[in-house]
Amino acid sequence: MTTQQLSDAQLAAQPAAYWTGVAYEALIAFIRARQAEFGFTQPQFWLLRNLSRNDISTDGHGMTIPELERAMSTYLRAEDDLAAEAEVLLERGWLTRDGEGRWWITEAGEEARVDLKKHAPAIGARIHHGIDDADYVTTLKVLQQMIRNTGAPTS
Repeated sequence: MTTQQLSDAQLAAQPAAYWTGVAYEALIAFIRARQAEFGFTQPQFWLLRNLSRNDISTDGHGMTIPELERAMSTYLRAEDDLAAEAEVLLERGWLTRDGEGRWWITEAGEEARVDLKKHAPAIGARIHHGIDDADYVTTLKVLQQMIRNTGAPTS
């Protein structure tokens, strides 16, 4: 499907599910490619975030891979291998693993998380280029309403 040469009436008849799927795949591919340019993967960043008491973790307590997978279940992709990604972070000294299989963020990992997070605004700015805030907000509100219309939760 294409939006070239389509009138507003024709666009209004386009399937939202198709276009949200295309947008999702394009956005994820773009974000992951930009993160790779900076030397990390999205799952690696999520691991650091989920283990940091200064970010997603409420207590900074270590977690096993199954616990991390459950914590990330709404955004983890099928191809993401948290065990392999955690091993990479272990080699970098950003994570440690205890005798019970729990992963913990190190001081170096916390510093890396803070540094990696600095790239998010530039990546977001590229995605939002040419879209004013009002249009962006309207788009999200429309998507949230579509979600509510299906009976699914929006959060």
